[in-house]
Amino acid sequence: MPLQNRADPLGLLHAVPQRGTLMGNRGGCFHRDDQTLKARQWSSQRWITCRLAFKNRRRPLMRPGHYTEIFFLDEATALAGGHRPCFECRREEAVAFREALIRAGRFVRGAPIGEADQRAAGEIQDVLAGRAKRVMVTPATLPDGAMYGAEGAAWLVYRRCAHAWSFSGYGPGMPLHQAGMRLTPEISCAALDSGYQAALHTSIGSA
Repeated sequence: MPLQNRADPLGLLHAVPQRGTLMGNRGGCFHRDDQTLKARQWSSQRWITCRLAFKNRRRPLMRPGHYTEIFFLDEATALAGGHRPCFECRREEAVAFREALIRAGRFVRGAPIGEADQRAAGEIQDVLAGRAKRVMVTPATLPDGAMYGAEGAAWLVYRRCAHAWSFSGYGPGMPLHQAGMRLTPEISCAALDSGYQAALHTSIGSA
């Protein structure tokens, strides 16, 4: 039975067989000893995205008292859910993400990365907690790697086309919708718009 730790682009967690290409966490433990999730599915605003394997580290999932592991189809999914690259196992990507934010004027060099976390994870936390609503946008204005919601589905913007998201991968390119709910936090969209390239699932190459 799969654990309820597969993230969708809305930041919601599901129990499905597909694990995806990246893992991460939300700053700590929010599962019970029986591996079921608590009502609030985060413990801080330090939402990161990690490699599936790093330095041959192996550990059982959802150990009592340890951080709750989350899995993502790819980095576009993780960014949409409010996560950013880990500075330990994905340091090259984390530095590139930070530099893109600096170029975009959304981050000051030398500032703690927690300031960016407050605006990425914080935006998704506000939506999930009912304190804020998704912003409606024109999808054509979103950068490659960003995601939006329309017609009851999540869509990836890639090369001026929309690709329907699923836990198994992306569908074929379709015309962008006239309007949709922006899923990727505004600050992460700024990084993508300033040159950060999200790692995409291999299905996008054949979609």
